[in-house]
Parts: sequence; C-alpha cells; structure tokens
Amino acid sequence: MLAISSVKVELGGLSRGDLDFFSLWSVEKGDAGGPDQCRRLFRHFNHSPTSMQRTLLFIPHEIGPLPILGVGWALGILVLALLVRLGWAQRQISRFGGSKGEDGPPTLGQVLAGEGLFWAAAAGLIVFVLPNVELKNVAGDPVGMAIRGYGVFLVCGVMSAIALAAYRTSRAGMNPELIYSLAPWVFIGGIVGARLFYVIQYRDEYIGASTMETIKNMLAFTEGGLVVYGSFIGGFLAFMVFTFRNKVPLLRFGDAIVPCIFLGVFFGRLGCLLNGCCYGGRCEPGWASLQFPPLTKVYQEQLTSGELLGMDIDLKTGKIQSVVPGSVADELGIKAKDVYEAGDFDRRPYKTADPKLPEEEIVPGWMMRVSGKTHVLSPEELPERALPVRAAQPISSLSSLALCIALCALSLWITRTGAMMFIGFASYAVLRFVLEIVRVDEAGQFNTSLSISQWVSVVVLTLSIVGLIWVYFIRSDVADGSDAAAPGVAS
Repeated sequence: MLAISSVKVELGGLSRGDLDFFSLWSVEKGDAGGPDQCRRLFRHFNHSPTSMQRTLLFIPHEIGPLPILGVGWALGILVLALLVRLGWAQRQISRFGGSKGEDGPPTLGQVLAGEGLFWAAAAGLIVFVLPNVELKNVAGDPVGMAIRGYGVFLVCGVMSAIALAAYRTSRAGMNPELIYSLAPWVFIGGIVGARLFYVIQYRDEYIGASTMETIKNMLAFTEGGLVVYGSFIGGFLAFMVFTFRNKVPLLRFGDAIVPCIFLGVFFGRLGCLLNGCCYGGRCEPGWASLQFPPLTKVYQEQLTSGELLGMDIDLKTGKIQSVVPGSVADELGIKAKDVYEAGDFDRRPYKTADPKLPEEEIVPGWMMRVSGKTHVLSPEELPERALPVRAAQPISSLSSLALCIALCALSLWITRTGAMMFIGFASYAVLRFVLEIVRVDEAGQFNTSLSISQWVSVVVLTLSIVGLIWVYFIRSDVADGSDAAAPGVAS
C-alpha cells in the first residue's frame, strides 16, 4: 500500500485539525484511484459562485430587523398580496351590485375555496421550505439564499421548449393546449429521471452525516447534477403515460415535440457552463478552450492530481515523473523522482472568514508532503485558474441548437408519422457519443473506455433504427391522415 493517507505532519503552528486530511491519496498499490476517489471531496468544496457565474443573485438572510424568509418580509409581502387579491374580488362584487350566481363574480368565500390551496402552499414554502435551503457560514448560521445560474437556465430551457412545442403542435393541426397540459408531466418526469440517473451514477457523493442531509443533497438539483439522458428517459415515460391517458397519437405528437427538446438542452448546457460541470479534457490554450476558477470540479481534479501545480505523478507509486519549469512545484523546489506522499485541503482560511460569507465561497489552501517535506500553499499562492480544457459546454450547447434547427427544417419535408421522433433520438445519440470524446468528467464503464452516456447512446441509436424500420416498412401509414380524428387533433 502506498503510504500516503493519514500522514502526521509535524510543522510549527499546525495542528491535526488544521491539516484535516481526508485520505485523498489513499490508494492500494496498482489502483490509480482517479476522479471517482476525488469526487467524495467535492461535496465539501465544490459549491462556489466562482464557478464561472454559479450564483446569479444572492438574497441576504435579513434586511433590517426581520429575516426575508421564514416569518419575515417574504411572508408579509404574500399576506399583502392576498389582501390585494381579496380587495379586488370585493370590488368586483360591488361593481355587480352584490349579485350572485353564474352571472356574478365569485364571493370572497369562493375565492378562498378556489385559491386557498395556492396561498397556503406559498406560505408553507416561505416559512418551512426555503429557510432550509439558505446557505450557511462556517458557524452554521444562515446568511442568505443563492439563485443559481444553472437553475435559471434550466427554467429558460423549459419555457423556450414549451413555447416552441406549442407552435409546432399548432402547425401540425393539434390543439396547442395539449402542450400546456403535458408540460408538468414531462418536467417532473424529466427532473426525476435526470436526478435519479446522476445520483445512482455518483451515489457516494450524496451520502451525508444524516438521512435528512442525504435527502437534501439528492434534492439540490438546481445546483447541477442532472443527466440529459436521465431526463430523456424520465420525460419520455411521462410523455407515454400522458398520451395513453388522454388518447393522444403518440407518434404524431412526438414528431412535433422532439426537436423542441434540444432547444431546452441548448439552454441547459449554458447552465452547465456557469455551474462548472460537464467540462472537457486538457488542451492547449485557444479559442475553443476554457480555464475554470477555484472550487470547480476541473480545478479540484487538476489540483489533487498535481497537474495544476506542474507535477506529473505516478499514482501507483507516488513518484514524481517530471516537473514543469516555472510551475508552482518548481518554485517550491520539488524535483523529478521525489515522492508525493500526501495532499489535502488546508481549512485554516475558514477560521478567519467573514461571518457574512457563505461557507461555500471560502477557498481553502492546499498542503502536501513531498519526500518528507511539507509545503503549505495559501489560496493566494495557488493558480487563479485551472489549466485550459476543451470548451465542452459551449460546443454541446451550440450543437444542440443546430440539431433543433435542423430537425425543424427537416420536418417540412418528412411527413411519415413517427419518423421525426426517431430521427431526433438517433441524431442526438450520435451527437452525444461524439461529444463524450471531448468530455473527461465521466469514467469508462463495464471495463471499457466508453462512458455510461456513450453506452446509453448505443442503446438509443439501436432502438431508434429499429423504430425507423418499423415506421417505414412495417407500420401502415397514409401520410398523417391515420391520426387525424384522434382526440386533441384538429380535423
């Protein structure tokens, strides 16, 4: 076993609590460990708005004597809004002379009966739910709530996809109201599928100190951690249930909707860019490269592997193969053939942090033991940015937009019912398989170099080809006329 974990470092002024090693480099000889082992630490350190622009808006915990959430300003505004709503209802009653029945406005009792659940749910959200998602400082005190860029772009993706789907559904001769009825089904199914896929894939990241903390980690989907394929699977299952329950023609409806999905992916990948996830592999600086700030996953991986500091480390032996001239390691006097014994985050900056600052915004230092000598680097002494990586998120985003436009254009010529749905699935499967070559954040599965998304792409492509064969050569279809009289379809 490579003796790298739990190393006791004797250095003036540093205690065991200061070092706080997490056995980051504890690997059996012959086992390279790699990103999967590092991910366990990112739950502690990878929550920072320095991830490009992870936090778009920060709502402080309190303004003046009252908190914003809980029993505070937000609840007061909600009560004021309810009073305005009831006042408006009373005004309508007065205008109609107090008349009741079908021709008159609803009474105050009817308004409360019809809308009471909404107002009660909003109050419960403000008082009981939102205070639990506030960020906390080092002492554990709430300091405010972050509006994440990822969540904002996720909402933009959903809204734009719904708008385009309603337009395409209307053009296809179907009632666009179907889209608004379908949207909650697909949204919930997609989010559940996307999150479940990610949590299963990286389940070790989400295990907290308690059951409630574990559940909270799993539900924090607006901070990232959604898999597109998971959303496709969950959303498609919800789509099938909806079409079955409402007797809507699945293939014709799918032809109108599938291109719109990729408009949503376009916005979603921009959210990934702000969040600092789904990044590409190392490359030379250039127009198609990105350099991420501290506390992003790619920065952490480069730091823990030694690459960011200029070291090429053999993970099996800990021996340093080479040191980049002029790098941090070179300036520290580290040489090739030295042995990297331990490395971990230095949490001492947490002790002097501003109490108004969320704990997730505090950048830790780095300490490592090389050939018996301990080196401690403050956050200011670490590189400001990660080494360049391929711009996987913008590439994926623009590719999805191009796919959406291409499918919308292609649908003007292809009229075979079901063809566009399967062509869309097949096209994305090919696109995603190629894009996974650019990305490096997913390890190979089933003893191969193919990531889980590439394996799913193979399955989706195969099923799509089978679907196209069925649509063109087995299923009888007279243009689109066979579905014309179906419910929800204009005849």
